[in-house]
Amino acid sequence: MSETATVRPRPSLVTDADGVARCSWAGTDAEYQRYHDTEWGFPLHGDRPLFEKLSLEGFQAGLAWITILRRRESFRAAFHDFDLARVAALTSADADELMQNAAIIRNRAKIEATIANAGIALEFTREKPGALDELLWGFAPPARDRAPADFAEIPAVTPESTAMSKALRALGFRFVGPTTLYALMQSSGMVDDHVAGCFRAALADEPFPAR
Repeated sequence: MSETATVRPRPSLVTDADGVARCSWAGTDAEYQRYHDTEWGFPLHGDRPLFEKLSLEGFQAGLAWITILRRRESFRAAFHDFDLARVAALTSADADELMQNAAIIRNRAKIEATIANAGIALEFTREKPGALDELLWGFAPPARDRAPADFAEIPAVTPESTAMSKALRALGFRFVGPTTLYALMQSSGMVDDHVAGCFRAALADEPFPAR
């Protein structure tokens, strides 16, 4: 008689050689650890920075975030540091050229969506700078009274990310599904999903670090 295999839950924390405990998704990769320690879960504001995050989360769909993170400087160079006016001005010929750029993700639909989304964001913020920031942060849920105990408490989609997706789609944005937008909420600090025991969870009230 065969025994039923025991499925072990994925550990929520990993501790490095110096005794620093982090959310286990940061692993041992130096760039992932830097991102976890200095960006993920910290409040991020500004139309341009949030448009960058929105765009990169769209490119990440179906891929591991580390794939995007390692290419972020190449994305910034290819998309003019995600300046709304310059991205919105990109043409079909520019999209053709971007499709030849092996340093980014060469997905035509995502490239064209980024350009189109920039145009929408530019019009949305033209008369009121900060309007994109205000719109996105308007969907941030109330802060939790405690850190998640483990990954099982962290959702992939929430009512707030679903509502944000609906609002952005109504404006014409693409690649803004609820799962993508919850990832945006996590990465831009609209929610803080550092798990209990992670050293960043204990420092959640600290100001956003300089980059």
